[in-house]
Amino acid sequence: MLPTPAQVLAAAHRLRGVAERTALLRAPGLGTEVYLKCENLQRTGSFKLRGAYNALSSLSESERARGIVASSAGNHGLGVAWAAQRLGIRARIFVPASAPGVKRDGIRALGAQVDESQPHYDAAHGAAIEYSDAHEMPFVNPCSGAALIAGQGTVGVEILEDLPSVGTIVVPVGGGGLVGGIAAIVRAVAPHVRIVGAQTDVTNAMAASLAAGRQTDVEILPTLADGLAGQVDDEGVEIGRFAIDEMIVVSEEEVASAIGWLAHEHDMRAEGSGACAVAAMRCAACPEFVGPIAVIVSGGNIDQAVWRKIIEA
Repeated sequence: MLPTPAQVLAAAHRLRGVAERTALLRAPGLGTEVYLKCENLQRTGSFKLRGAYNALSSLSESERARGIVASSAGNHGLGVAWAAQRLGIRARIFVPASAPGVKRDGIRALGAQVDESQPHYDAAHGAAIEYSDAHEMPFVNPCSGAALIAGQGTVGVEILEDLPSVGTIVVPVGGGGLVGGIAAIVRAVAPHVRIVGAQTDVTNAMAASLAAGRQTDVEILPTLADGLAGQVDDEGVEIGRFAIDEMIVVSEEEVASAIGWLAHEHDMRAEGSGACAVAAMRCAACPEFVGPIAVIVSGGNIDQAVWRKIIEA
């Protein structure tokens, strides 16, 4: 279900010269020992490129020849489309009709086919699996598979290398791929580090499932944090149990405030899911964590009109 530490380190080697080694920037406005891991500055605008490239480069020649299928809220699709273009693989990406235009248009610009016929992420995910089965094409899951999660875990490798004394890592959580990959390496080499997950109150499938002790569906509602939306499956819940020490759930208003804060304090563009961990650090309910603290800004793909409205409010 999760990669070994050796697989995460192998992914880090494979991604050299492919993924950007993103900056770890001090954020004094969040505390004296707080740093932002800026995956919003990654190629394609999010950490998702890491797992997508590692997963696609691990396919056999016969699998590559058939082309691949993926479902995505947007960022995974961008990562898959970029990796597929680089590796010469045909790609078809299923995204919800509600996906931000900047993500849908970006996937098309990278040469992948886009299916946006489904109303929300879970429906797009189901349609992608059906298409994959019907056409015998490999399905690249956005949140599971050892190769994909190992690629996401390279975010954790870089944090440990650049901030060896890190005490807490705060991670936006959707289906569990990023937090699972980080935990795969952190639990092995720095087990004292506390891993905190962040979600919004309308993308809280992981938080609800962990609280209930079983997979729990949540209502699908409009959200700024589209990259965290959708349900979490049983495998994702198991990953969450292993990876997450604590969950913080923030409001949509707190996410919008975090987007504005990043823009004004750090001249940085972040999408809702990307700003969720920053929102968790700024919320009134945030406990005092052991420092130094690394806060992951996971993505920056937000429609211009939405971003301008938030930062000018």
